[in-house]
Amino acid sequence: REGDMTPMFETIIKHVKAPEVDIEAPLQMQITALDYSSFVGAIGIGRITRGTIKKNQQVVIVGADGTERKVKIANLQGFLGLDKIEMNESEAGNIVAVTGIEGISISDTICDPEMIEALPPLSVDEPTVSMAFRVNDSPFAGQDGKYITTRNIRDRLDKELIYNVALRVANTEDPSEFIVSGRGELHLSILIETMRREGFELAVGRPQVILKEIDGVTCEPFEDLSVDVETQHQGTVMEKLGERKAELTNMVPDGNGRVKLDFNIPARGLIGFRTEFLTATTGTGLMNSTFDAYKPQKPGQIGQRSNGSLISMNQGKAVAYAIFNLQKSGKFFVEHNTDIYEGMVVGIHARDKDLVVNVMKGKQLTNVRSSGTDEAVSLTPAIKLDLEQALEFIDDDELVEVTPNSTRIRKRILGELHVKETVINKSTRK
Repeated sequence: REGDMTPMFETIIKHVKAPEVDIEAPLQMQITALDYSSFVGAIGIGRITRGTIKKNQQVVIVGADGTERKVKIANLQGFLGLDKIEMNESEAGNIVAVTGIEGISISDTICDPEMIEALPPLSVDEPTVSMAFRVNDSPFAGQDGKYITTRNIRDRLDKELIYNVALRVANTEDPSEFIVSGRGELHLSILIETMRREGFELAVGRPQVILKEIDGVTCEPFEDLSVDVETQHQGTVMEKLGERKAELTNMVPDGNGRVKLDFNIPARGLIGFRTEFLTATTGTGLMNSTFDAYKPQKPGQIGQRSNGSLISMNQGKAVAYAIFNLQKSGKFFVEHNTDIYEGMVVGIHARDKDLVVNVMKGKQLTNVRSSGTDEAVSLTPAIKLDLEQALEFIDDDELVEVTPNSTRIRKRILGELHVKETVINKSTRK
């Protein structure tokens, strides 16, 4: 579409009233967001409720628990578009960033020492989904990334904890693996994508909801989900959410061919749903969710994968001839000349069990001349999974290998003998 957001901004300026504030009153400001800089450390961001704040000003910080401490505003910044600008002072109604306050956190109130009055503490939604972050130990480890060690990953997660207040990190018995908990699959996938772009290599497991026992009853997190779809997609979306144990709570047509649907759904029902939703609505649907409460766990599985994996039995480069002969077995993630290794998931099996395959098997050579080469065979285009799709696809015994240049799926424990044993065990269970 042509144009920009200027008409909306002009409308806001024309019709929305300026904040009613008292710039002569004693300073009061609450921290509502955090940022981080390797030069100045934690940065507190918030709107000045009253009064004026100045660089190098002595203030009192009141924490969410009521504790008070005296600090100095080392630096003050305002916002101009997406940029921060240095300021000497700013008055009530403006959003500013302050630095130099050690241990600053969400909900802290910055007050004038002459009038210490804290604002009501802000509530931060607790984590509902966790994932295993571990060192990448695949045969291709270290080929792409700059930061690949346990220490690198732990230091990066510790830095994230400073300003990502909904995040939690816990150690495990395995020193190379951490359990990272967040507000949902999207919250954690954004962190993984950010780390990937910064040059990190890591392997991550399937998202798992965080269960709690309340009064002896196992409970799971529920979300209030709102979707806005075209009327023609309403039935499909309701059917798919019904399969994920969602309950419809409200439906409001807008009279212009769209309808807003509200659901209450277990958080595990949202894992892997975003891509499915976009496909069902041909990219026209909108969805958002907020944490509701912990409620008794609903019986049965939700959103489990119905297909097995195609697993490479060796290491090298995939061959078009081998992929061509295996196309009846399923759909592939790799194409001719793709680097592969033993235990790497190279495709989706057409059946409900895993299958170990050899995608390196070339055409047998003879002394009879033939036209064409392996590359000339007709292959179905490979499925290209992005990070979010890969996280939605993997099973409990699989990992997503994330590097700056690649996203691969692999078995948690590599090695042909183990892979074959896993396949046999899965078949026996079924």
